[in-house]
Amino acid sequence: MTDLNLKQYRVPTAQGEISVTEIGEGPVLVMLHGGGPGASGVSNYHQNLTALAEHFRVVMPDQPGFGGSYRPTQEDLDQRSITEITVDCLFQVLDALEINSFHLLGNSLGGAAAIAMAQQRPERVIRLILMAPGGGWVPFGPTPTEGQKEMFRYYNGSGPSEKKMAAFIRTMVFDHRQFGEDIVRARYEASIDESHLEFYHRYNAAFAKRGGMDSLWRDLHKIKAPTLLLWGRDDRTITLDGAQLMLKQIGDVQLHVFSRCGHWVQLERQRAFETLVSAFLREQA
Repeated sequence: MTDLNLKQYRVPTAQGEISVTEIGEGPVLVMLHGGGPGASGVSNYHQNLTALAEHFRVVMPDQPGFGGSYRPTQEDLDQRSITEITVDCLFQVLDALEINSFHLLGNSLGGAAAIAMAQQRPERVIRLILMAPGGGWVPFGPTPTEGQKEMFRYYNGSGPSEKKMAAFIRTMVFDHRQFGEDIVRARYEASIDESHLEFYHRYNAAFAKRGGMDSLWRDLHKIKAPTLLLWGRDDRTITLDGAQLMLKQIGDVQLHVFSRCGHWVQLERQRAFETLVSAFLREQA
């Protein structure tokens, strides 16, 4: 990350400040990270930025509760879901940056926000990429999934540890051997910020109280942007079998499935991810 020419700044919203990192020039690509412990825009996508910044102005907000952004309060989470809070803030950020239309990519929790944004303001989203997104997925198997259980377990009990982070990463990927102790330690250290830890307890409780993610699958037909679904066949967090409704209900949609790949396509299949994303977004309508 030290070699990347990253621009970092904070954008005020009615709820609180949102931390934004961007790089590159060209058509805007907004990239939304997932919701695991220690997640942020840069931590989730830093390895992809050199390739994507060749073609796009990549804009990575830290979603409310994560990275350098403000932490929603208990009152916030009682009134609205984390996805509703996030979508409201992100549109405020994009308005402040005078970004009227953009490509949009979201993974997991960020995928839920991306779906909701494309449903609410379809005229602003040029093309949409969803990587194992929450909210639009209806699983056939039991829930919570193995990955979701590990995520909830991380901050509970004895609290965060490098051992628990290693266990979390093992459920996120197909082959954990490609992620060494340095990655485990860096992700662990990013997860133990006191304000983030406190937020995560509120977030998990609100998630359980609401019965999971928002039911965005009910309005998938409202997505008008050409959509690319990226999924790991071996994802144990948001499982591939739940993608069927998205394929049926989104008007212009295609699916690419990666074998021997879990929840983090952008890491486990980095080069293929970058090639597919660039080709899809640069494709002429």
